[in-house]
Amino acid sequence: MRVLKTEDDYSKKNHIMIWFFACLGIFLLTNIEAFSQELTVDKTSSARVAFYNVENLFDVYDDPLTRDEEFTPAGDRYWNNRKFYDKLNKIYKVIMAMSSTSGPPAVVGLSEIENRFVLEKLVNETPLANFGYKIIHYESPDWRGIDVALLYRETQFKPIYSKAIPVHFPFDTASRTRDILYVKGLLLGADTLHIFINHWPSRYGGYLPTVPKRNHAALTLMHVTDSILLSNKNASVLITGDFNDGPEDESISKILNATNPTETKSSADLYNLMLVKQEDWPNGTLKYQQGWDKFDMMIVSAGMLNEESGLSISENKATIFYAPYLLEEDKTYLGQKPNRTYIGFKYHGGFSDHLPVFVDVIVKER
Repeated sequence: MRVLKTEDDYSKKNHIMIWFFACLGIFLLTNIEAFSQELTVDKTSSARVAFYNVENLFDVYDDPLTRDEEFTPAGDRYWNNRKFYDKLNKIYKVIMAMSSTSGPPAVVGLSEIENRFVLEKLVNETPLANFGYKIIHYESPDWRGIDVALLYRETQFKPIYSKAIPVHFPFDTASRTRDILYVKGLLLGADTLHIFINHWPSRYGGYLPTVPKRNHAALTLMHVTDSILLSNKNASVLITGDFNDGPEDESISKILNATNPTETKSSADLYNLMLVKQEDWPNGTLKYQQGWDKFDMMIVSAGMLNEESGLSISENKATIFYAPYLLEEDKTYLGQKPNRTYIGFKYHGGFSDHLPVFVDVIVKER
């Protein structure tokens, strides 16, 4: 038998519904601040920044304005298209091998590349083409015609400004060296990163005679980084490259004042991540006879050691990357050595005489 509801029953039901929605409204009003805080909670992600001295990435053509004749088919190194394309594929393999969970590095600094042509071949005619790498490159006055450059994935890094910073020697006006590449951009759309790609004068001709040139390159760089940090003491500055000096040399330790990150931090100083020893590292990034050197470095501003800042370095450390194929047995001086492209003028068919380095930049999103 169906029971008919009375008017009182409907009245009671309406009162219950009114009471329910009133309580819900009070709950939402009293907790709206908590909901707001939850929606704006900090989230973090990371982007990998790498550097690689690729050891003479030349095309096969003679540039009449530079001393590149040895890297031509008729030159002393018998450089040809087969070797050139093999070199491109090896560089691609190394960049891909440095991938993180978000894919290959967001930013890759390169040194010892001849021109934009070889960079276009690298990013467009190898599988790197699948990752949308773009190029920032300026021709430098180096006599051999080698430059530095920056590759970036445009989905992860947005350049705002770039320029080539010339390094002139007042004590040797006839000398020419690579420019320092400066790029300012947004990393993962979150915060501004100032990147400097370096390839300082080599030690060819002896260590002591060439010290003044590397010291002057350090002074040139220091003037620019000081200006950035004077304007914003918390600026995120990342300096990388092949410095042809080690962490303890005057150019790095005294002129740049790039010290160990484990020491007392000062927002006016720079910190050399290569001074933080990792157990699984090789002894350096290149080897001369029996000795390893850390010429390839990652140096950051104090602001990047602050975990609360928009951009910070994961665990305050850099990594020397050394896949097995990048090394080979050193039969003369024992241990291992980089598997390089040339040994003297003899083609060896390896990767590079340097090992690459990288850092993971933690990006705090709001």
